[in-house]
Amino acid sequence: MSALAGTIAAVVALVAYLMPAPPSQPQPGPALPTPAPPSQPQPSQVVPTPAPHSSSPDPATTRHAPPTSSPSPESGTLRPPSPTRAVPVSTPLLPAARPDGCDEAAAALTAYSRNAGTVRSSQAAAAQQTYRDLMGTALHAQGVVGTKISRLAAEFQELNFRLTGMTGGDPNQVIADINTDVAELNRLCGSG
Repeated sequence: MSALAGTIAAVVALVAYLMPAPPSQPQPGPALPTPAPPSQPQPSQVVPTPAPHSSSPDPATTRHAPPTSSPSPESGTLRPPSPTRAVPVSTPLLPAARPDGCDEAAAALTAYSRNAGTVRSSQAAAAQQTYRDLMGTALHAQGVVGTKISRLAAEFQELNFRLTGMTGGDPNQVIADINTDVAELNRLCGSG
């Protein structure tokens, strides 16, 4: 029942938001006309057209707008500005939000690349640290990204075991699996 009440409250709030504000009390003083939104130019108005780039001006393609006079303060009425054509401004799109865990996993993988070195013991230590970092990250990640990060964590644990001699096998096989899963994680996170 509370879900229905919540839905009704949301609809009421939306309607209240979309309703126009009630008119406020008119202020004493001179009433000014409200300019209408610009739409199509009227025949009495002259719209300038861009002149073609040529060495000689062509009076047939250039039209001049008649000078407009500013309203005098004594007249009490304001003249709306002549309509102008609005140029659409393209705003850059906001980057899509990356799924939870992507940034943390990328940081852990970058740290592994930076800290692994060329000696097996330093590679094993870096693999163990990356395993810990990825396991922490996997707790916050969801869906396929979380699953992929958990799989990478297990692969770094396996790499550590193989580099330290706890299990047999070629570490290069695990590294190939890691590289495949890192490429898949980059695809899922939208960074590659």
